[in-house]
Amino acid sequence: MIVCPNCDRLNPDGAEVCEACYTPLPSMTACPQCGAAVQKDATFCGQCGYNLVPAAAESSENQTAVVSSTDEETAISMPDNEKPDPQIEPEPASAAQPFAGEPSADPNAPVASEPTSSAVPPASSLKTEIATGPPEPGQPATSNAKTQLQQQAARLLHVQTNQLIELPQNLSAIHMGKPNDRIPPDIDVSGFPNADVVSRIHADIRVEGDGYYIEDTGSSNGTYINNISLPVGNRHRLRPGDRIALGKHDLVTFLFQLS
Repeated sequence: MIVCPNCDRLNPDGAEVCEACYTPLPSMTACPQCGAAVQKDATFCGQCGYNLVPAAAESSENQTAVVSSTDEETAISMPDNEKPDPQIEPEPASAAQPFAGEPSADPNAPVASEPTSSAVPPASSLKTEIATGPPEPGQPATSNAKTQLQQQAARLLHVQTNQLIELPQNLSAIHMGKPNDRIPPDIDVSGFPNADVVSRIHADIRVEGDGYYIEDTGSSNGTYINNISLPVGNRHRLRPGDRIALGKHDLVTFLFQLS
């Protein structure tokens, strides 16, 4: 059965959308280690903790190798294009016009004058204007610099202690839990009260584009979003104000915020 991430309805295996709310259902696959059903984009198996990332990377490399070999065979099999015969005969060298600045054969012919430097602006000034744009009135041209786009910052507010935790912006997968030998947590909750209900490898927050998604990675006491249990292998897109409880009884709770 496939659990809908939106309304928690149990749908039959192979269903693509939820029968109740028509939400697209996650694609499921079998864990190569224990055979348990897991989501295709899950990082770890919720039953045995098997790392599913190397298998996906190896499959991607095999597909890349097949595409590269196909392109190489296509390039070898294509014949070279024959060059067409020229339709216009070249003009004799004697009839060619002299270049600017060279002496003409006719002494009475006028000498072509070279364009002055004021007619065409230097290439460096053109490149500068294209790259930075024309300066605003009253400002020098050198003050026009590139503007860096500011990314939206996400953070978690621990409800029990009112402590803020900034989410790392350089990670695509942020691990939540307590120190362990397998997957060190990016957000360590061992220092918070009642941390004994949190597993060492508890949940992941994944960053995809401008969205933040949370999934339970097989914790002992579960993960709850707005007081609703999040099934293992499913994920939930976080919205500002969502309440995240690691474990039962709402003892270790965070509020998701964007700033």
